[in-house]
Formats: sequence, structure tokens, C-alpha cells
Amino acid sequence: MENKAHAFWAGLFTVVLTVAIALAAFLFNVDRAERVPYDLIARTNVTGLYADAAVRFRGLDVGKVQSIKFDPSHPGQIVIRINVDTHAPITRSTFGSLGLQGVTGIAFIQLDDTGRDPTPLPSSLHQVAQLPMRPGLLDQLQQRGDVLLRKLEKVTDSVNDMLSPEMVDQLHDTAASIQQAASGVATLTRQLAPVTGKLPGTIDQLNHTLASTNQMVTNLNRPDGALQTNLNKVGKAAQQAGDALAEMNGSLQDLSARVGYDTLPRVNSLSEDVRTAARSIDRAADTFSNNPRSVLFGAPRQAPGPGETGFAWPAAQTRAAH
Repeated sequence: MENKAHAFWAGLFTVVLTVAIALAAFLFNVDRAERVPYDLIARTNVTGLYADAAVRFRGLDVGKVQSIKFDPSHPGQIVIRINVDTHAPITRSTFGSLGLQGVTGIAFIQLDDTGRDPTPLPSSLHQVAQLPMRPGLLDQLQQRGDVLLRKLEKVTDSVNDMLSPEMVDQLHDTAASIQQAASGVATLTRQLAPVTGKLPGTIDQLNHTLASTNQMVTNLNRPDGALQTNLNKVGKAAQQAGDALAEMNGSLQDLSARVGYDTLPRVNSLSEDVRTAARSIDRAADTFSNNPRSVLFGAPRQAPGPGETGFAWPAAQTRAAH
């Protein structure tokens, strides 16, 4: 009797514990969040996306995927029904894309917003709002695959050209030239080693020379130095020479005035007398050449003029001669 009672209570405890575990699991797994349905219209591949997949808005979980099916009214178009939390900021500029979780290949819905139209987009079970589905990264890579392949072929051809035998020979020649240049630099370094050893002494001598030059410049700049004294003497000599030149200039001006007002008039008078004497000599020479006897007998008498005794008109003389 005791064994039966013990077995009954043990079985009852097991049943109650099982029911309690199942009830707790149900209560903890029940999703009590209030969600709104939206339809994502996809015209691209949805590989890796399954029902109950996560829906994230900029990385935050906001819902689940309810169903994935073809659109009977538009062949080739896929309708993805998602349930989104009511507090998710779904607007008229919200769009969806396909994201991948690591390297597992499992996809999820990634929601994002362009911000062009911040007006909230209402939705309900009777009138489900639609959101556009944009291509994901893999779809973009597939769309641009041909372009990428062509560019990759160009890069491959360029690499092949660079690795051609002629280019390899040129690279070997360049490397050999660089090695020779490095050897020359090493040789030059060894040759310059003695000169480099003498540099400290040369620098000391240069510093000493610079110090001496600095001292000389300082002495020259002193007000009572030899340079300033000689410059002052030169300045005084130049001033005296200027005074002498000024006096000479005054003497020249006086001489010029005397020549202009005294000597030149006398020279002009002498020149006039000389011209008069020259004219007299010319007339005497003409007289001698025309009448040489005038030297002995004197100058002939001049013919009487009109009104004088013995004057006769030339015409009357001519008739009288005839």
C-alpha cells in the first residue's frame, strides 16, 4: 500500500513538473509585442531569407519575417510580409534590403531611411502598406560583375605585359644599375672618410675665422675706430675739394663775364677795321690792274657829270663822231 502511494505521488509530481516547464517555456517564448504588417516588394534574389528571419532597422531588431511568396499579379516579383514593431520609425522614404549574417549565409531584412519624406507610413491587416526592396551588396556585385570582370581582365593583361620577358630583362638591368650605384656610393663614402675626419678641425678654424671677422667688424663699427676716422678725413677732404671747385666755378664765371662784355666787343671792332682795310686794298688792287700808270701819274680825272663843264650826253658824242 505504501509503495503504491509513493509511486502515485512521484508520478503526479513528474506530471506537474512537466506541465510547469511547458507552461514556462510557452510564456517565455510568446511574443507579446504589438506589431504592424508591411509588404516588401522585391524584384531581386532573396537567397538565404526564410520565414521568422530577423527584421532590423539600422541594426536594431524591430520585427520578424512572416512569409515569402510570389506576387500573382506581377510574375517574377516577390512579396515579403514582415511584422514590424509599432514604435519603429517607418516613413514613406523607408526601404528594405537583404543583409547577410557573417559567413553563415543566413539572410535578414535590413530597413533604412533616406530621410527625404519623414511622413509616417500607416499600415494595418486590412490595408497593408508596401515598401520598396533595394538590391543588396551581393545583387550589386552580380549586376556589376561584367564590368568588374572586364576591369579584372585589363588588370591581368597589364600585369602580363609587366611580367613579359622584355620587361623582366629591363627590371634586371635596372636592379643591376641600382646595385652599381650603391657600390659607387659605398666607395665614395670610404674615400670621403679621411675628409670627414678633417671636418672637425676645419670647422674649428672656420669658427676662429668667423670670430676674428666679427671682432674686425666690431672694431670698424666703433665711432672712434680707424675706419670712422679715415672716413671723416675723406669727408673733410671732399668738402675742401667742393669749396675749391666752387671758387673755381666763380672765377670761371667772372672770366666768362669779362670775355663777354670786354674782350668780345674789342675783337669785333678789330674785325671791322680789318674788313675795311681789306676792302681798301681790294680797291687799290683793282685800280692798279685797270690803270697801272696811275701809280706814277696818279689817278685819272673822272669824266664830268651832268651839269658840270664839259659834260656831253653819250648820244650827242656818238653823232658828233659820225
